[in-house]
Amino acid sequence: MWDFIVERREQIAYNTFQHFNLVVQAVLVATLIAVVLAVLVVGAPRLQGVANAISAIGLTIPSFALVGLLLPVFSIGAFTAFLAVAFYAVLPVLRNAVVGLQQVDPTLVESARGMGMSRLAVLWRIRLPLAWPVILAGVRISMQMSMGVAAIAAYVRGPGLGDYIFRGLASIGGANAVNYALVGTLGVVVVALIADALLLLLGRVTVPRGIRA
Repeated sequence: MWDFIVERREQIAYNTFQHFNLVVQAVLVATLIAVVLAVLVVGAPRLQGVANAISAIGLTIPSFALVGLLLPVFSIGAFTAFLAVAFYAVLPVLRNAVVGLQQVDPTLVESARGMGMSRLAVLWRIRLPLAWPVILAGVRISMQMSMGVAAIAAYVRGPGLGDYIFRGLASIGGANAVNYALVGTLGVVVVALIADALLLLLGRVTVPRGIRA
């Protein structure tokens, strides 16, 4: 296996970067969408049940089924893979963002409003910073889940390490079948661990000491 890796090290490194890049971009976009939706949901409590239902139903949709639904509209390629990853990435962040915003002490919000702060200022300077630890926990869950979804998205020729896994499965019995599958699988695990470590570091930098868990 070591010889297999050495011979293909440049391609493996490139695919690893592509996998990481796809997931990070999808999770970043998903986080922005989820936070905006969470703000709307918290501002209109009637939407909370709808948001929870959408999150629950969305997570039950098999990845292959979603990819199959996207194919007729967006065809094969990286964009379809991005959409599939981003769809699943939104759901955990949305749920956590709603919970985090709801947990902010209403008296703090009222005090800030009493000091003349606008709704946008209260959201940006009070509510989001206090809800950020919970939101970040959702981002971490989303990141880990998206690593696996991105591997499956290789079915539609999405970039990343999933191609090695599918290539290994397609060539079962061949000389390098196990090597392809192992490199793809272990590569996804390593990238996921690195991404989680980076998010932990981000939490250390962005979460105030007074509200750290």
